[in-house]
Amino acid sequence: MSKAHWLALASLSGLGGATAKKLLEQFGDVESIFDATDEQLLEIPRVTETMVENLRALRPEKFEEEIYALAEDEIDLLTWDDARFPKQLRELKDAPVILFARGAIKKGDENAVAIVGTRAASEGAIEIATTLARELALRGLRVVSGLAMGIDTAAHVGALDAEDGRTIAVLGSGIRVIHPRENAELAARIASHGALISELMPNAPPRGPQLMARDRLVSGLSRAVIVVEAGQKSGSMDTAERARKQGRLVYAIPGSEGTEGLLKGGARRLEMDAVDFDALAEEIYAHDTEKEKDAAPPQQGTLF
Repeated sequence: MSKAHWLALASLSGLGGATAKKLLEQFGDVESIFDATDEQLLEIPRVTETMVENLRALRPEKFEEEIYALAEDEIDLLTWDDARFPKQLRELKDAPVILFARGAIKKGDENAVAIVGTRAASEGAIEIATTLARELALRGLRVVSGLAMGIDTAAHVGALDAEDGRTIAVLGSGIRVIHPRENAELAARIASHGALISELMPNAPPRGPQLMARDRLVSGLSRAVIVVEAGQKSGSMDTAERARKQGRLVYAIPGSEGTEGLLKGGARRLEMDAVDFDALAEEIYAHDTEKEKDAAPPQQGTLF
């Protein structure tokens, strides 16, 4: 029944990872949250009377049917009780309460690099993203991105081009709703050589806030984030900022407004005509992501 309890809890409006952690710390397990009295629940910071009322209306047993439907669709429901739930995501302050996954989450996936950038990418940037993903995947790193057109697509394709390359796509929609539709075939390839993951209910359509929220998962899954090409205000810049706060390495390819801004702010410079991919991969592998930071110090630029 526990997975049904987790699914019910995750459907509770207004509940985030921080509050879910406090509930589990107080009551010990997810079933006990539903058994707690109203008074006990209201003692938890950020738990409101409306949330308690909504929790009472949730019947975990009613979610059993969806658990079976997910299994039939070969979609895994990963909870914090599941050893496959990515450790680096569970440790985030705003951790996703559950994850839906199609494909396989493996232990080695904690050695990942995110490659992100604009949807309206130049041909040169597409080539750079593809090369970076392929070369880093050849060195065993998993490539994480968001399945969007442009740089994201190039990153996923580059990783798949590498022998035994693995890539993970973080969706800003439910896992049954592939967005953009043009990448449905690519999504199927990713599920066979990596994983598609989403924190959203399986049939959720893509919306702006959800697309922004997934940025923290893209960076959170990774030891480092590489921004290839971006505008000054974009999802890629948001991913880079979240990565900085999470204590991840941030790299930028010079040449676009967004990446030039990142370099001025302390991101590490990557010059493609001088990249030592072995050294770059070694630095990413060695980076410690154990501690999430509220305000990580600027990172000194490094030229490869």
